[in-house]
Amino acid sequence: MRILCLGAGALGGYFGGRLAQAGADVTFLVRPARQARLAAEGLVIESPFGNARLPVRTVTSAEPAFDLVLLTCKAYDLDAAIEAIRPAMGPATAVLPVLNGLSHIARLQREFGEGRVLGGLAKIQATLTPGGVVKQLSDWRWLTFGELDGSASERTRALAALAAPAEGMVAEAVPDIMARMWEKLVHLGTTALGTVLMRANTGEIARAPGGAALMHRVLERNAAIAEANGFPVRPGFIDDFRRLFADPTGAYAASMLRDLEAGGRIEADHILGFLLEAAQAAGIPHELHEAAYIHAKAFEQRRDAGRLPARQA
Repeated sequence: MRILCLGAGALGGYFGGRLAQAGADVTFLVRPARQARLAAEGLVIESPFGNARLPVRTVTSAEPAFDLVLLTCKAYDLDAAIEAIRPAMGPATAVLPVLNGLSHIARLQREFGEGRVLGGLAKIQATLTPGGVVKQLSDWRWLTFGELDGSASERTRALAALAAPAEGMVAEAVPDIMARMWEKLVHLGTTALGTVLMRANTGEIARAPGGAALMHRVLERNAAIAEANGFPVRPGFIDDFRRLFADPTGAYAASMLRDLEAGGRIEADHILGFLLEAAQAAGIPHELHEAAYIHAKAFEQRRDAGRLPARQA
């Protein structure tokens, strides 16, 4: 299986790097500056599961004949990503997106055909440092994927087999990937809403008066949104995340908060906006979703006008 990984940042660099480390045939599609750094220094990973400095193959424009494209861009970069990978999409090429949210699935199917698009999600906390290092921030290391129609396929089995020996990575092909993607949106949407609205991590929110109760309320509403769309969360899911959001020692924060505090682009429409519209459609109370979405969109207005504080400029 020839794999093209779009980007060598936090997600692409980590999962693509771990696959390459395990012997998979991985090529990274990167910008020229990133290509030069990778050529000089290798792909550097810092992780609780072992550090690595890997020589990797890179290209700055896609070429044909790949079996799988691993799409790891931010949701707001989807248009550019589609054009970047288009030359790599041969007649049998599959695309595995691990973007946040759900709206990208329909867009990719329109572009490349329903049978060419897999469902996928990544559960990892990682970042690309200013020095070009892919730094894993916790022990989360899961890549989950599957056919959107729930069938088993040779391509998902092949990817799972390639990933099985990979260090610091747990990959699983599942028959219910859409349900798993909705579950991720439930907890990610709760985390993003809380940490962005409060500008704090989960432990700091839990230590604030009423903070844990607020997070629990949002979590339950997001679970209700998923159920209204035909994807109730699995037993035990709510209890696990209720504990996480009530933990006063926790330090979990959505990547959206890190991006916002850095003055960068954020996935406001793809996570907060999507959940707000879904809550409205389902008749679920949504005043907190509305507040978080307005907060994020107001930040975008301020950022685009160049009016952020100096440390965020």
